[in-house]
Amino acid sequence: MLLPDFLQDLSRTVAAALAEDIGSGDITAELIARDQTATATVITRETAVICGRPWVDEVFRQVDPDCRPLWRIGEGETGAAGSEVFRVSGRARSLLTAERCALNFLQTLSGVATTAERYARLVQHSRLRILDTRKTLPGLRLAQKYAVRCGGCHNHRIGLYDAFLIKENHIAACGGIGLAIERARSLHTDRRVEIEVESLEELQEALDAGADIVMLDNFALPQIREAVALTAGRAKLEASGGFDESLLLAVAETGVDYVSIGALTKHVHAIDFSLRLD
Repeated sequence: MLLPDFLQDLSRTVAAALAEDIGSGDITAELIARDQTATATVITRETAVICGRPWVDEVFRQVDPDCRPLWRIGEGETGAAGSEVFRVSGRARSLLTAERCALNFLQTLSGVATTAERYARLVQHSRLRILDTRKTLPGLRLAQKYAVRCGGCHNHRIGLYDAFLIKENHIAACGGIGLAIERARSLHTDRRVEIEVESLEELQEALDAGADIVMLDNFALPQIREAVALTAGRAKLEASGGFDESLLLAVAETGVDYVSIGALTKHVHAIDFSLRLD
C-alpha cells in the first residue's frame, strides 16, 4: 500500500512535529525513572480506517529506536470502536514523550482515510474517480494524499510542479484559453494540461485547443451531462464545485470522469484514539 513517493518527507515531517512538541525536553517525563519500562496499548474509540502506520513508527523510532509498535490492525483495514490498534513496549519516558505526536499523525490520517473510504464506497460501482485537491494541512501534503489513497480515492496533482491546472486568473493573465494551453504545451511537453472552464462555450474552446483534462467549475448536473455529450471522449472531464455525498451518485451517472473534493483533506474529522500504559 505504501508508495515510495509518499515517503519522501516522512523523516523530516516527523522530526518537525517532534521538535515543536518536545522543544528543549519533556520535563514531565523527567518525573519517571530513566530505566522504568512499560507497555502501552492504543485503542480506537470510533470505527475507522486505520492509516498512518509509517508516521507513527517513525515517531517512536526518532524518540527511542528500542520502541517498536506491534500492530494489531493492518494499514488500510477498518477497526471497530474499542479495538486494539497497536501495542508498544519500552522505556516509560519514551512512550509518553512520543504519545501525542504519534497519535496526532494517526488521528489525522485515519480521519482522512475514513472519509475517503466513505466517499469511494458510494461510487464503487461506477467508473467515476474521486480526486483530492491541494487543500491540505500545511506540511502534511504527502501524508494526507497518501491517506486519501489508503481510503480508496485518488490523487489529483501533488503540487504546482507536476501538472498544469490553468484556472480563470491564469487564463485572464495569458489572454485566453487557447493561448494559455499553447503556452503550457511549449513550456513543458511532458506535463498534462488541465484547464478550468465556466461555460459550455469555454469548454468548446478548451477542446479545440487540445486540453488533456477540462475542469467543469460549478456546473449544474444538466450542464455536466451536456458537457459529456459535447466532449464525446476528446478529453477527460472533471467536475468541481462543492459536491457532497448526497450528489455523488448523480454526478457519477452523468458520465464525467472525475470529481474533485477538497473536503477529503480540509474538513478532517480526527479519529479518537487513546493510549494507556498497561
